[in-house]
Order: sequence, then C-alpha cells, then structure tokens
Amino acid sequence: MSPAARPPAPADRRFLTGLIGAPIANSASPAMHEGAAEALGAHCHYQLIEVAGASRDELRLLLDGVRRLGFAGVNVTFPYKEAVISLLDELSPGARAIGAVNTVVVRDGRLIGHNTDTTGFARAIGELVRDPAQNRVAVIGAGGVGKAIGFALAATGVREIRIFDTDRAKAEQLAVQLARQGEAMAVGSVEEAVRDATGVVNGSPVGMLPNRGTPVPEALLHRDLWVADAVYTPLWTPLLNAAKAKGAEVMTGRELAIYQAADAFELFTGLKPSAVEMGNAFDAVMAKRYAKVNAA
Repeated sequence: MSPAARPPAPADRRFLTGLIGAPIANSASPAMHEGAAEALGAHCHYQLIEVAGASRDELRLLLDGVRRLGFAGVNVTFPYKEAVISLLDELSPGARAIGAVNTVVVRDGRLIGHNTDTTGFARAIGELVRDPAQNRVAVIGAGGVGKAIGFALAATGVREIRIFDTDRAKAEQLAVQLARQGEAMAVGSVEEAVRDATGVVNGSPVGMLPNRGTPVPEALLHRDLWVADAVYTPLWTPLLNAAKAKGAEVMTGRELAIYQAADAFELFTGLKPSAVEMGNAFDAVMAKRYAKVNAA
C-alpha cells in the first residue's frame, strides 16, 4: 500500500520518540524509526534533541520533559549514556550490569533504562566472530558504547577481550565487569590491545565527523585481523578505510545502527519492526549524505 493510500494510524499507534546527545545532526535514527512505523501502518515522530555539555540538572529537566510531554521514550547517545543512569526510575537487568543506557522507555510515568547497543551489536557481530573460542578481541573505548560492545562480545563467548581507554580507570572497571563472564583485561596502550588479536572494535568517538582521526595506527592493521567500527558518520571511517586497504575483513557501523534501533523501536512501541525497512531507510540517508559530499 502506498503512503498516500495508507489509512491514518489510530491514536494508540502514534508515537513520539527522540534522541538526546551531541553532536547528532547527522543521525539516521529519525529516518529509521519513522520508516519502520510507516511500514507497520503506524506513525512515529522522532525528535532530535541536541544538547552539548548538559549538566546533571539540565539532563534531569530534559528527562522530566520526556516524561511529561507524551514521549514513548528516547534514545540516548554520546556523551550521556552513563550520566542518565542515576536520573532514571528503573533499569533493565542488562543496563544495570553494563552501567550504560541508550534507550529510555516511558511506562506509566516512569523512566526505564535499557541498552540495545549490546543486543544490537551481538546480532551484528555474528558475521565476524564465527568461532568465538578462537577470537581475541581488542575493544578501543570503555565509555557507553565500549561497555555495550564488551558485554556483547563476552555474551558470544569470545576467548579474550582486551580493553584500552585513555582513561585507564574506565578500562579497568570494564575489565572487572567482564571478567565475571570470561577472560578480560585492561591494557595500557592500543599497541598492547591489538598485539596478536584476531579482531578490533572501535567503541570510541574517534573518527566520528568532524573528527578525522583513527583510534588504531595504520601500522598495526593487517589482513589477518577483522575490524569493526561503531561510528557511522562517516560510514567509512579512516580506521575502516585503512583496514580495508590492508586486506582486513571489516564491518561498518551500519549493522549496529540498524539492530540497536530495531530493538529500541520495539521497546518504545511494542511493535516488531522490519530490520530490512530500517536498513533501507539508513541506506537512503547515507546515499543522500554522500551525494551531497561528492557534489561539493
């Protein structure tokens, strides 16, 4: 049925959702969530709420607005995935264990935190971690995304996880959390993390526009390594371009973006979205963005 011919969505299939973070102007989330709703005969408005440098009190006010203004829920991204935790009424068991939230659901006036980065990455990484017991994986970044990635890898049963963060205390804390599920350790350098590793995952914001850096020096990359990046703006980060040039198997942030969004959408609405529809919406955003870049 074409959009023009689709009957109006009943009131209980209209949803207000959104994203809190910064910078988020290039987020593909509005297109994915709104497209998924349309495919289900529902209506979703997904509002970008870009706030940089928000204090605890400012975050509290934002979340109170979410609670009072009819939102079904909001996603939370950098730099607030950990900061929002103490402002919520309840945490899912997964979010509590991880210590990071990327999805806040409103239920009966209560704010409930979830982490769909973990479930989304677990779905996405299956293409690369074919034999978990033989994988030693370097995780770069121990913030909100890095934590989710670490827990997802541990859940798949990878042999060893090595964590590097410029804040050593964060890396050590995550290693302690993950050690309950398997072998995990904090290391003092990217070089130590990558040495003899079978895979590398960037869970840091390094490489996200406007930043054009790379979290892993090119000299450490080689064809026997698989490399994944959680960043998708740009889709092909400097890290992935360098890894591909070395012959490594790579995974862009596309799959993580789609699967975490699909899991969040289901939590917000109670409706199961099509990952294919969300993927099509994501790809359309990327195609439009790169068309503008190439035309410039």
